[in-house]
This record gives sequence, C-alpha cells and structure tokens, in this order.
Amino acid sequence: MVLGVGIDIIEVSRIKQSIENYGERFLNRIYTPDEIEYSNAFKDKKYLHFAARFAAKEAFSKAIGTGLTDGFHFKEISISNKSNGEPHIILSGNTLERYAGEIFHISLSHINDVAVATVIREKI
Repeated sequence: MVLGVGIDIIEVSRIKQSIENYGERFLNRIYTPDEIEYSNAFKDKKYLHFAARFAAKEAFSKAIGTGLTDGFHFKEISISNKSNGEPHIILSGNTLERYAGEIFHISLSHINDVAVATVIREKI
C-alpha cells in the first residue's frame, strides 16, 4: 500500500553556490561521508550528484509528510547506488527506527542545471 509520494526539483547552481559559500560546513550538515565521496568522484559533474541527493532528501521528507520539520535529519537519509547504478535509500538513526517496516522507492534524474527526485513510501 502506498503511504506517500514526494517529488523535488532543484537548480544545481543553488547547491553549487551553497557548497562554494559554506564548504565543509554545508556538506557535513547535509550529506553523509559516502555521499560526499560518491559525488566528489565525478569531478566536473559533482554538483549534479550533490543536487540530486539533496532533491532526494527533500522528496523523502515530502513522502513521509513532515517536510523539513518534526525531527527530520538530512544525514539520517543517505542516497547510495547499487552495482547496476540504481539509486536506493539507506536510513539510519531515529529515521530508521521510525520507518522500519516500510519500503522507499527512489528515482533520480539530472541534466544541465536541474536535478529532480521522486520518492514513493510503501508499507510492506
């Protein structure tokens, strides 16, 4: 049973500007070490990957119905990729406990200066 759907779209330039202005402080507040390592591996396209992961976290917050309130923590939601490139969500901390027994499906896309993410929340 579908419990929620979230979608978010973001301009890559906004994420790039935040990283350039706030550096490690911004990165460490929003992203897990694995997400930072993954995105930085793309050198000239790293901002696309950072933006897609940011959009995914916002889409997740919409799928659970809280938005960026009610104890939402960016770093408790990590976006990783399976060996075939398919993205998936890894939860930790209170977020993992709160949504145990639920499945989250994710789709990411990015081109030029736009990244978009969709998250579907489902009860098993």
